[in-house]
Amino acid sequence: MFEAVDSLVAEHAELEHRMADPAVHADQAMAKRLGRRYAELSAIVRAYREWQQTTEDLEAARELDMADEAAELEQRLPALSERLQHLLVPRDPADSKDVIVEVKGGEGGEESALFAGDLLRMYSRFAEQQGWTTEVLDSTESALGGYKSVTVAVKAKGTPDPGEAPYAKLKFEGGVHRVQRVPVTESQGRIHTSAAGVLVLPEAEDVDVEIHDNDLRIDVYRSSGPGGQSVNTTDSAVRITHLPTGIVASCQNEKSQLQNKEQAMRILRARLLEAAQAAADAEASDARRSQVRTVDRSERIRTYNFPENRISDHRTGFKAYNLDQVMDGALGDVITSLVEADLAERLASLEPRS
Repeated sequence: MFEAVDSLVAEHAELEHRMADPAVHADQAMAKRLGRRYAELSAIVRAYREWQQTTEDLEAARELDMADEAAELEQRLPALSERLQHLLVPRDPADSKDVIVEVKGGEGGEESALFAGDLLRMYSRFAEQQGWTTEVLDSTESALGGYKSVTVAVKAKGTPDPGEAPYAKLKFEGGVHRVQRVPVTESQGRIHTSAAGVLVLPEAEDVDVEIHDNDLRIDVYRSSGPGGQSVNTTDSAVRITHLPTGIVASCQNEKSQLQNKEQAMRILRARLLEAAQAAADAEASDARRSQVRTVDRSERIRTYNFPENRISDHRTGFKAYNLDQVMDGALGDVITSLVEADLAERLASLEPRS
């Protein structure tokens, strides 16, 4: 059982040796990639060694007729086996990455923009609780202080354990988020339904996506504030179009044109990487596609019902009556339900079909 782990143990030892070489750290991108793979393998190796040691202890306890100790070890072994099996399930290659989250107001006008702002706060608070950092890359505010659109980068500190990086936890947030509540703009106290769209992109590194300068069209313009009024007297805002794909990224938040260009390039790289992954997913067999992962804004994934203090995820059937806490960043249970559903689907895809 778990014989395949031996090759991963060998790879782990080789990575440990390579990372001890100072020359490797001269290339920061290389060192980061090796560090991520090492962290992923470290979790597997630790789980494997614990399972291996427990198995050996159980055999010894049985040989020595130590019934109580053997019974205790027998109870521990299934959980250790299950954890190791879960760690060995093929992961999304982007799971170790940081993330870029885009939130856009949808149907519902000003109320939708206010809800987009509420979602931004929810994700920011959740990131804070995880020990991550957030950085707003671009935003267009609405008249009442919400967001017509906002793009934020979420970054982990150091090298997270497998399944603990921002993309691994937030990738299921992509889709339409529906809200039911009495808007601040409603004078009659009637409940309205509106929505905001969320797109989650793994943040791409330079080595992930190759971009040629002659494939880019760069336009500059004056940044605008709520209602479209000009807030800058210089052409500091930047819009970059990737001509081969037609994918566009823009930024107007920074004061200088150079800073806005750098931020727009970060967004563009992430969108190009996501487009490449979507194309690869489309070629994959149905059995390997996740049932819950989506970046399609047209799919309604969740409802936030404020009068009932209820949150409902329509993919997993998750429902809870602590919406006030969720909006304050307590997303853990919602995300866990999605991660577990995705894991179950991946495990099912590995089972031999009759």
